[in-house]
Amino acid sequence: QVQLVESGGGLVQPGGSLRLSCAASGSIVSINTMGWYRQAPGKQREVVARINGDGSTTYADSVKGRFTISRENAKNTVSLQMNSLRPEDTALYYCNAVVWSDGKLGTYWGQGTQVTVSS
Repeated sequence: QVQLVESGGGLVQPGGSLRLSCAASGSIVSINTMGWYRQAPGKQREVVARINGDGSTTYADSVKGRFTISRENAKNTVSLQMNSLRPEDTALYYCNAVVWSDGKLGTYWGQGTQVTVSS
């Protein structure tokens, strides 16, 4: 079994910054892609950023130039540095990981951390 635990959400003013972190634990052999998704009230969950094991990244157009995803493979962690936050970034942010565990490849999700951007 694999668990993902997020931290770092909160309330921030427009233009401010937050850093989200996520740690994976359990019977992990290796982790392929790690990423962050978000879901705002009344909207579908959408990808924010993803990072592969080789460090290559992809970003949603709405966050390019403002958000940076990074990972530490040795610690099975992924982080999301969010700068120049906007009210439209308000959402529940979920960590995601594609993990080799117990002989199979599976997709796992964290419980979510709330980010609210408001003055």
